[in-house]
Amino acid sequence: MHPDDWVPLAEVARPHGVKGELRLRLFNATSDVLLGQEEVLVRMPEGEEHEVSVERARRADDAILMKLFSVDDRNRAEDLRGAHICVRRRDFPEAEPGEFYAIDVVGSEARLAGERVGVVAELITYPSIEVLLIHADDGKGDWEVPLTEMFIGRVDVPNKVVELVTLDDIERTPRRKEKPKKEDPKASGEGGEGPA
Repeated sequence: MHPDDWVPLAEVARPHGVKGELRLRLFNATSDVLLGQEEVLVRMPEGEEHEVSVERARRADDAILMKLFSVDDRNRAEDLRGAHICVRRRDFPEAEPGEFYAIDVVGSEARLAGERVGVVAELITYPSIEVLLIHADDGKGDWEVPLTEMFIGRVDVPNKVVELVTLDDIERTPRRKEKPKKEDPKASGEGGEGPA
């Protein structure tokens, strides 16, 4: 992913109050990346996009309340319901050692004992665990590989490789249909979405 690509981090859930503040549903409930942004991209459900300055943002339990310049009343805030709020990849804080952003491993080669077995399609968060969805190269379905040391040996973000320890005890699931991706006309690299 190119550093200038826009990455969706939240969806506008609803207006908050009468002065245009937005309640955002975060794709990663623990992420604070949106709190320090001066500018975001608002991507409407129909695909229209606007770069907008952020007046203020604050935490509200598992959501973020954000006030954008030019959104000054409840009606305008209501018009943004369902829009994605995006941040440039370069504006993410550096990941801690041993950690990575999901957006950086999507598209990575999955290897078992040095042999390629598939490609990381997405990170899925369940109530009790996060898993990497891996599309198997043989086309016989997908694996949902838990993000634990028992299954994931090494994640090499720069080289786009995820080394698996084992696939034992992981049943294949029917291949998920991929969601159509809206290309970002401003992005010079590959497009794509995913949780951060």
